[in-house]
Amino acid sequence: MNAKTIWMLLLFTVFAPLALNAQGADPINSETLVLDIPTSETLDRYQASFLTRAYDHGTVMETIDFGIYPRINLGVSVAAHELLGSSSSVRVLAPDFQAKWKVYDGNLYLPAISIGYDGRRYGYGYDRNRHYTKTKKYLDNRRGGYVALSREVIIPGLNMSGGVNFSDFEWDEFYLFTGLYYKIADYAAVLTEWDNIRNVRDSRFNAGMRFYLHPSLALDAAVRRIGRGSESERILQIHYVTNF
Repeated sequence: MNAKTIWMLLLFTVFAPLALNAQGADPINSETLVLDIPTSETLDRYQASFLTRAYDHGTVMETIDFGIYPRINLGVSVAAHELLGSSSSVRVLAPDFQAKWKVYDGNLYLPAISIGYDGRRYGYGYDRNRHYTKTKKYLDNRRGGYVALSREVIIPGLNMSGGVNFSDFEWDEFYLFTGLYYKIADYAAVLTEWDNIRNVRDSRFNAGMRFYLHPSLALDAAVRRIGRGSESERILQIHYVTNF
């Protein structure tokens, strides 16, 4: 049995029981992220979030987050490079972890605030010149430690998030991020974000749509690194939230 078959069986084993046991009242809380950037939202206690992302070079990343205490989430992510398509060199990448603590709920005048860590990396196999050469480096490094602020602005349903992050907790890896999501109906939302802001060349602009297929299930379709030519990529990701 090859690696692709094993991964597909693993994903089916994880998701099938959850889908069968989902209740109509299970709340979707996919707004813990816009696309890449964090918001200040956290999962409720005893909730679990499963995020499956398919992106560049046939890579599939599975992220699992748990609401272990009120306002505190912990999670782990693992990716399989070149899983999709016809490549025979599937590579399971080193797992990463993430954590978030919502320290303030916000009020009429102040945004909600969370602090956290995000170890996920994207764009495996790029060299220093941003060329895909099957190296062990990443085009997008981990976010590292961050502070995220979020609140509804201007009109109902329009939510803005922003913050700062330190990749690997080093001052020379200091970045800003900001994003918006606007729920235009009960079944769809518009997503935009400007990430990794320190200079124009290093920053990333991403945009997409989120479709709510079920109270517990959402599908995102988006484009990352818009305007970067060969570095731009299309992604699809599925959010599933349940209780444990």
